[in-house]
Amino acid sequence: MALNETLLPEFDHEMANTRKTLERVPDEKLDWKPHKKSWSLRELATHIANLPSWTLHTINEDSIDIAPSEGQSQQVPPAKSRQELLERFDKNVADARSAIADTSDEHFLKSWTLKSGGESMFTMPRVAVLRSFIMSHSIHHRAQLGLYLRLNNVPVPAIYGPTADEESM
Repeated sequence: MALNETLLPEFDHEMANTRKTLERVPDEKLDWKPHKKSWSLRELATHIANLPSWTLHTINEDSIDIAPSEGQSQQVPPAKSRQELLERFDKNVADARSAIADTSDEHFLKSWTLKSGGESMFTMPRVAVLRSFIMSHSIHHRAQLGLYLRLNNVPVPAIYGPTADEESM
């Protein structure tokens, strides 16, 4: 079985669960923060909606520098609404899914590097980057978003099993 055939079911499952969580983001609470050091709900949800787009960087480039010493890092404008979050997320997921489906095993096994200020932070095969830096990273922030929802009395969706708000999936 090809690597893309093993990745796509997991990708589809996790992205569907992430979308369920983003669907709960309340427009009236976008600027809410649980702590002064924390991201706002808007910033966190925008980051989550953008994460699948990193798939294209991973597949189409050999590296990315998140804090280039020359020039500016790419900043994603914060979403203005839940609807905008979902539209961005859906586009990014569709683009990412297509890129994964079109990638060969040989290309997935080529190295990819994350840099900051020109310095290498890590180098891994692209397939490992997709599993850790994109999917696991997304899952981590989705859980964080679940806590933000709970703290705002927004029902948390069932993901891997029931929640206090939803008995069934």
